[in-house]
Order: sequence, then structure tokens, then C-alpha cells
Amino acid sequence: MAQIVWTEPALIDLDEIAEYIALDKPTAAQHLVQKVFSKVKRLAQSPDSGKKPAEFTTNTRYREVVVKPCRIFYRVQGEKVYIVYVMRSERLLRRYMLGDDI
Repeated sequence: MAQIVWTEPALIDLDEIAEYIALDKPTAAQHLVQKVFSKVKRLAQSPDSGKKPAEFTTNTRYREVVVKPCRIFYRVQGEKVYIVYVMRSERLLRRYMLGDDI
């Protein structure tokens, strides 16, 4: 069973998305955060269950899971799953968003 490790930038990303949604629908924002954490928690059992981001045509160690309207990017390193980036699904992913070590 893998350990889930949320990076600080990923938590900030999720918080900003939830805060924006909460401006109009506080309950929806709360449900979104709960759904994201629930889906990410499942990665402990199946770390490779996410798909490779479609934007990357070359090999990458990053994978993603989707909880609309969010895409959650992570990488597996040993027995740990690092959640590295959360973004709105309508945005286009750029390589620099995940860092230099793709």
C-alpha cells in the first residue's frame, strides 16, 4: 500500500479552486474537495490507476486522475504517491507546470 503525500503547491491549487467555487456555491466547493481527497486516497491501493496526461506524447512519470472540474497530477516514487499539481480541467497543461523533472 502506497503512502499519499500532498505537496504544498497542490494543496494551494485545490484550495484556490475551491475558494473560487465557494463564492457562489459553498456546498459544492466542500463536496468537490471531499471527492478529490476520496479519489486520491484510492491511489494508495492502485498507484498506477491514473492515466498519462494526453498533452505528453513522450514518456512521462506523471499520471492524472480527474474529478470534474479538476485534474489531479501525481507521480509514484517508490512506495509514495506525490500529488504535485491540481488544475481546472478546461486549462491546457504545459510541461513547466509539473516542474523540470518530467
